[in-house]
Amino acid sequence: MRVFYKAKLVLTCTGCASVLLFVAYFTPTSIRYLEGLIPMNRCHLIPGEKLKLGISIDASLDLWSRGDVQTCTDWGAPVIWDGMFDPDHYDQEHRRNHSSVSLTVFAVGRYLDAYLEAFLLSAERHFMVALPVTYYVFTDVPQRVPNIQLGPGRSLKVVRVQRHSRWQDISMMRMRAIADAIESQIRRYSRYVFCFDVDQVFVGRFGSEALGDSVALLHAYYYHRPQSLYTYDRNPRSRAYMETGDFYYHAAVFGGSWQTVKNITETCYQTIMEDKENQVEALWHDESHLNKYLWLHKPSRVLSPEYCWSSDIGYRSDMHVTRLLWAKKRYDTLRITE
Repeated sequence: MRVFYKAKLVLTCTGCASVLLFVAYFTPTSIRYLEGLIPMNRCHLIPGEKLKLGISIDASLDLWSRGDVQTCTDWGAPVIWDGMFDPDHYDQEHRRNHSSVSLTVFAVGRYLDAYLEAFLLSAERHFMVALPVTYYVFTDVPQRVPNIQLGPGRSLKVVRVQRHSRWQDISMMRMRAIADAIESQIRRYSRYVFCFDVDQVFVGRFGSEALGDSVALLHAYYYHRPQSLYTYDRNPRSRAYMETGDFYYHAAVFGGSWQTVKNITETCYQTIMEDKENQVEALWHDESHLNKYLWLHKPSRVLSPEYCWSSDIGYRSDMHVTRLLWAKKRYDTLRITE
């Protein structure tokens, strides 16, 4: 009987494993759910030990309040998750320090009509509401930028940009446009800069806890995956080439001090142009170059996927709140092709 029981148990377990593998292989949602069961690394600091990077107010972060996720990097930068910080405390400190923020967003071609108004309206409700904010809208059709009622201390500027024939070029050339705007305008008015894709909607607080000298975002689709599955550029001919890295970062959101963002965008633009001269295009365009930069120049602050989430991923137990949500993608009708 005991042998029969063991045999039955083995067959049952084997059958369950086969079913799980079948479901995971043929159902993308199931794959993403199973990925969420892969544990993240944990913060290596012991209670009471201080971060090496960050700003003075980060001493108030409770790195050990979230035992289910990674709350600091190996180089001592915080990874910001809900439950780690007091939002009022951060807002008060940044107001006391007269912090101000510029938000850059590109709305070129059909993207303007499809996404820009919803993006700006949601930003007015949720983005840095305690601080002065200037929106910089980069577009090829300035006359179509919607007239949004802005709150006190908030303003909007329109920057005309060239419309490229391919969406990949639009994505990559934004680096030069942002660097130029920082040099000509932003550095005189704002301490911090955040750069966003337009096809997103703010749905919760995206506040001053996100501010730092160099800010990167964990990509929502990769933060539970093993590094072997990160889609770094693997072409040795590209300046974005990477054999290994720390995390996989999402180019839909990045930021920092104006000095750092200027350096990021100028460096990425330079490496992009060197690739073009060599007739090479990085796998994920500007995102590949951004990941290479952030590997060589570690960010002082990392945002959790709360700060840019996709509802297509489904349920994740570590996602207590959502702050920015991907809008529905309509690449087939919106992206400009050759």
